[in-house]
Amino acid sequence: ATLTFATKQLRVTAKDPDALLEQMRQIARTVEPDATIEPWQSQPGLREATYIIEHLDCANCAAKIERKINELPEVEEATLTFATKQLRVTAKDPDALLEQMRQIARSVEPDATIEPRQKQPAAAAKQAGHKEDDGEKQALWAILAGAALFVLGEVCSRWDMPLVTTGMFLVAYVVLGGKVLLTAGKNLTRGHVFDENFLMSLATLGALVIGEFAEAVGVMLFYRVGEYFEHRAVEKSRSQIMEAVDLRPEVVELVEGESVRTIGAAEAQVGDIVQVRPGDRIPLDGVVLEGESRIDTSPVTGEPVPVKVTAGDSVTSGCVNTSGLLKVRVEKVLEESMVTRILDSVENAAASKPKIDRFITRFARIYTPFVVALALATAIIPSLITGDWNKWVYTALTFLVISCPCALVLSVPLAFFAGIGAGSKKGILFKGGVSLEAMRHVRAVVMDKTGTITKGNFVVQQTVPAGAPGDGEKADGLLALAAACEKNSTHPIGTSIVSAAQQKGLEVESPSAVEEIAGQGIRATVAAGQVLCGNRKLMERFQVPLGDHQDEAYGTEVLVALNGQFLGYLLIADTLKEDAAAAIGEIKGQGIRTVMLTGDAQNSAEAVARQAGVDEVHARLLPEEKLTELQKIRQKNGAVMFVGDGINDAPVLAGADVGAAMGSGADAAIEAADVVFMTSAMQAVPQSLSIARRTNRIAWQNVVFALVVKALVMVLGLAGYANMWAAVFADTGVAMICVINSIRILYQHK
Repeated sequence: ATLTFATKQLRVTAKDPDALLEQMRQIARTVEPDATIEPWQSQPGLREATYIIEHLDCANCAAKIERKINELPEVEEATLTFATKQLRVTAKDPDALLEQMRQIARSVEPDATIEPRQKQPAAAAKQAGHKEDDGEKQALWAILAGAALFVLGEVCSRWDMPLVTTGMFLVAYVVLGGKVLLTAGKNLTRGHVFDENFLMSLATLGALVIGEFAEAVGVMLFYRVGEYFEHRAVEKSRSQIMEAVDLRPEVVELVEGESVRTIGAAEAQVGDIVQVRPGDRIPLDGVVLEGESRIDTSPVTGEPVPVKVTAGDSVTSGCVNTSGLLKVRVEKVLEESMVTRILDSVENAAASKPKIDRFITRFARIYTPFVVALALATAIIPSLITGDWNKWVYTALTFLVISCPCALVLSVPLAFFAGIGAGSKKGILFKGGVSLEAMRHVRAVVMDKTGTITKGNFVVQQTVPAGAPGDGEKADGLLALAAACEKNSTHPIGTSIVSAAQQKGLEVESPSAVEEIAGQGIRATVAAGQVLCGNRKLMERFQVPLGDHQDEAYGTEVLVALNGQFLGYLLIADTLKEDAAAAIGEIKGQGIRTVMLTGDAQNSAEAVARQAGVDEVHARLLPEEKLTELQKIRQKNGAVMFVGDGINDAPVLAGADVGAAMGSGADAAIEAADVVFMTSAMQAVPQSLSIARRTNRIAWQNVVFALVVKALVMVLGLAGYANMWAAVFADTGVAMICVINSIRILYQHK
């Protein structure tokens, strides 16, 4: 049996696997209570739809809505991502369930709305938020008015005006808490006893009952202020993260003959010609028809060096045109262009919840009832013993204030969302919080050689004339003769020899006759005579004496002979990526072992490993042998991250704890990977590991901070040192601090 976490597939070989299904389900549930196992394609015709949910301010409420929608019998799976406001539903006909889902959302949050997602530019999405802005303004005016009445009430209390003071406090309480009380009443009729509004209402009304008018109004004021700033912090965090990843254009400049017309980006079709001015972002994937410029690709790939483009070059949407005016033919519409693909990948990643997120959601369902029960016990038991009901009821009320787990439920997913956004700014696409979480445990990075550590190209590294290795003139002559022999070759090695000669400005003769000998090399006829260009077997075949020539340890040798006489050899080798050695050094600096797996010869692999600083090398491996070797490395070191780019790497990528693919690699490898490096640079590997570790660290900081502060306020409350003001800080204040802490990763550049 093989369970592949990356693809969620369990493959079982047995006489009758279906007969074992119930046993396997029981095993799965003993490890993960919510786990399900179903036969592959047992649910045909399922479709995933994405909806946007607005006016949802509480992360804990979002978790309740997600849970209730998942309880619908027609729903296969529903995921509500509070950070992106997206609800993803998998069902046979998700749209048919829309009204039911709206009712569920309104039962938890009366103002919540659910609408089908329209893939529109950010500017259009901003217009949809005007209603929310109006709600924010109303909340701010209520806070200011309530604060003014609270201050007047305090002043009146100093002048010994009890009736006026009480009146001021009651009016202030209604102004500040009217909406909270109304919402609590509505939610109570729907059975939401542990709703934050109800708990806050109960706590402050309790304070009024025991005569603490100023305390009740002050706590409600502090709660509304904290709630307002928490909401602003969440919205600011969302916008900052989305601005970092949403590069979609609002409009494009369409060229029609001699005129230019502005149209919506979604209206542009394949074949249209668009104008891109200096300083503008490339709106859609296309090909340059006119103009010359330098393109800043860093918004998409993270690569800081601008790239020169001229007519005929492909350009990617999201990149910035830095200098010349360009006319670009559209090759992909907005839905298929890179800017939309990046946004989709980030949104998909945000919907993939890590274990800590799922744990916190389950913990929150236990935490609130536990604290409410503790509050009830605190109000009754000590009061019966001491007779001091006022003191212990007041202490119990402070517990009610901090019984809402919003800080926990909100800050963890937001931290992972920020980590995903930080990665995308550097051209690193994480495919989910699960990937970020898994990377924290990585103890060994296993890499493919070609295309990962090396550039995957063939370059002439040395030209060595026989008997005169340092003679530059003879070396140039040898290179020109080899290039003449390989002039018509399409083999990568032959092409690299011709390119090297052209780069040196050497005159390359066209041979009068050419014969390609499979597996050995080429025999060609030039003005000087018969040229042999190939390996040792070719020389032996034509009985060319090589003297004391020894094979190089690294790279591919191309031996050259003229009229039966050995002239020397060319050393062809793949080029190490410029940042490979530094990147591997950084990986090792994080306490992670580096290993290289390759199908190349042992000598060549070891030479590359020495240059790059790789700890361990395994060469001459077939694709299936790489997976076997990976399992051995995992057993020896712990969790493994595999980095590759070829289609033959797909099985290893899927089999690793974390699979990472170079963006320049095969589609199959990118599809199987948990992380994609758009730049194809080795530097992205330590960067991704660093982002993952920081993200996990921040998420746990939020959890520990929130729980410690809440526990501390409870202990101090029992000891008589904490009041309801401190409890409000432990609720909304802590949530706001955790939100701000979560987005810190966006600004950590190193």
